[in-house]
Amino acid sequence: MRVTVDRDVCVSHGQCEYNDPDHFQINDDGDLELDENPPDASRDSVLRAVSACPVRALSAES
Repeated sequence: MRVTVDRDVCVSHGQCEYNDPDHFQINDDGDLELDENPPDASRDSVLRAVSACPVRALSAES
């Protein structure tokens, strides 16, 4: 799985981090840090986090 963020769209609401703090974090500067290649075992939580983004800045593909 590959996860990407459109940094021009992301406004750091933090819903991804709330839904999957193991793979998404908003850093002290307010920027999203993410695991771009999470393990397959985390697929459900990663997809839940991607779908929680209110501005649709995240995408995931297999």
